[in-house]
Amino acid sequence: MNIFKIARRNIWRNKRRTLITVASVFFAVFFAVVMRSLQLGSYAVMIKNVVSSYTGHIQIHKTGYWDDKIINNTFPEDPELEKKVSEIQSVDKIVPRLESFALASFDEQTKGSIVIGIKPEKENEMTKLADKIVAGNYLSEDDKGVLVSEKLASFLKLSVKDTLVLMGQGYHAATAAGKYPVRGIIHLNSPELNNKMIYITLPEAQELYSAPEMLSSLSILLKNSDDINAAEKAISEKIDLNKFEVMSWKKITPELNQAIQSDNISGEFMLAILYMIVGFGVFGTIVMMTAERKKEFGVIVAVGMEKTKLVGMLFYETLLLGLIGIISGFLVALPIIFYYSTHPLHITGAASKTFESFGFDPVMAFSTHLHFMISQIIVVFVIVLIAFIYPLIHIFKLDPVKSMRN
Repeated sequence: MNIFKIARRNIWRNKRRTLITVASVFFAVFFAVVMRSLQLGSYAVMIKNVVSSYTGHIQIHKTGYWDDKIINNTFPEDPELEKKVSEIQSVDKIVPRLESFALASFDEQTKGSIVIGIKPEKENEMTKLADKIVAGNYLSEDDKGVLVSEKLASFLKLSVKDTLVLMGQGYHAATAAGKYPVRGIIHLNSPELNNKMIYITLPEAQELYSAPEMLSSLSILLKNSDDINAAEKAISEKIDLNKFEVMSWKKITPELNQAIQSDNISGEFMLAILYMIVGFGVFGTIVMMTAERKKEFGVIVAVGMEKTKLVGMLFYETLLLGLIGIISGFLVALPIIFYYSTHPLHITGAASKTFESFGFDPVMAFSTHLHFMISQIIVVFVIVLIAFIYPLIHIFKLDPVKSMRN
């Protein structure tokens, strides 16, 4: 306890040196935590856009469907299957769909489109489709009409209350053809989806494609996206993998997953550079401190203080300097992170169009997960402890007579 008290007093004997060391650690923690929070928060927004707009966190298909997305690779509606999946604790919502292709025609315009049969209420719980209506109204459960994506409607030159003709191939080569009034026009963030999406109620889609009580997928939304690996494993254990395939959004949209991974590596590289700069800064300060106090150390050892106790005193000094810098950096970063996690930065101008072209909302959010904050703090703390190795070696090699002469 006496050694600790001495160390506590020593760090304020040279206030400028102390402030330089604390500032190095402070800025390291502050920038590391804020940068990593922004990076991970941006990833979360990207994933949420993809998951909530179309894919869900996980999808269940008939085996082989993903490699050959045809109407014949569908499976019968099975309440028992949905019940098994819904019993998994991390599962929040299950959305059934029947998806296929058709030629959409109005007047003299025709375009290939994706037709998705949905249960309007369940679909809206996951994708918030009703909020994306830019003209007209959302579908009711027994509706005979369709929702058309904005760019597709513009290409076909149709508007609400016009009649859209759909033609395609139904289940087991049956002819799929029908006329449907346009109930609403929707804007989808993804330019690709906004060019070709048509939504129709599930019963109408099953009738159109002559596929009664058939589904192409079950889209699953989780309570927490961090549980995706455990949830995928749990679902795989509950269903027959000879009949069904389970795919997470990472497999469904590998381009996004790879983009996040590559950007994450570049972010970690930038953090490594930051840590190197901070490490050299802290090390330089400690070397300077050791050199300045060389005579002091010689006198202390000469009057009878054991080197182990001197090392203990220096360890406490280094520890205190590190803790002051770490705690202050963390406390300053925390309000910024929590504020911008609830009030994301909205990007405007040309940069916003770049985000929208990839189907993402032009916002930059901050993540509030504690695990990455703690990991950054631990890394900085380890850097401070590594820097302590120099004075440790110096003390054990100390010659009191030479030190006092110098």
